[in-house]
Order: sequence, then C-alpha cells, then structure tokens
Amino acid sequence: MKSFRAKKHIVSVVGAAATVGLLQFAVLTTGYGHGDVTPQAVDVEGLEPTGEEILEENPYRLAGGEQYELAIEIGASGYNQNCARCHGLEAISGGIAPDLRLLEDDMFGDEWYMERVRKGYSQNGAYKMPPFQDLLSQEAMWAIRSYIESRPKP
Repeated sequence: MKSFRAKKHIVSVVGAAATVGLLQFAVLTTGYGHGDVTPQAVDVEGLEPTGEEILEENPYRLAGGEQYELAIEIGASGYNQNCARCHGLEAISGGIAPDLRLLEDDMFGDEWYMERVRKGYSQNGAYKMPPFQDLLSQEAMWAIRSYIESRPKP
C-alpha cells in the first residue's frame, strides 16, 4: 500500500512540475509578438552613407558594382541576426511571416519595405513585427533589402 501512495505522490509532483513549466513557457512567450529575440546592430563599414533623409529607393542597388555586392554581404548577416527567425533562413518563409522574396524589386517595393521595417506592423494592438527605426541604421536596412533582392524568387 505504501508503494502505491509513493507512486501517486511522484505522479502528482511530476504533473505539478510539468504544469508549472508549461505555464512559464506560456507567460514568457505570449508578451512577445517578435519572440524574445533582441535585435542586433549591423556593422555597415564600407558602405556609402545614406544621409539623414530616408531614401525612397535602394541606393546600393542603384550604385551597383562593389557597393551592391558589399551591401548584399552585410545584409545577409543583418538578415540572419534580425529577420530570419520570422521570415525564414535565406529569406525563404516558413509561413509565419510574409516571404520577402516576393517584394517588388523597384521603388514601390523599396518604399513598402522601408515603411514596414522602420515602423513595424501591429494588429489588434499587438506587434506582429517590431519597428526597427531606432535600432538599425538606414544603411543596415538597405543592406538587408539588398540581400533579400539577391535571393532567388520562388
């Protein structure tokens, strides 16, 4: 009889521990529309400065050549640190967030991209994508855009 009580007590303790663990997970993950990832700074050394005014078109695509190639390289690192968790590795979406390879590769696509990255996106009072305007430089945002443009379309 004692072994039955001991087993029942062990099952109760394990069940309580599992419940506490699930509760902690739920509390820790529900407050974050972007998960618990801290955005990372992007080193843009070597890229031409864009200035203070927000540009409407990707300056590195327009410059072409070495600047565009460097922007793609820097953008790959910036994307993997800040975007891949939601938008997928190599910009291939797993369905959680839009597939960024489908953005238009022109001024219209550039404007939409910069607006969304700078100001984020919220729905029903919850951020689905956080604003990055105070976290990433304009050069970093355009470098990430350059990387996205370099990925093969689906």
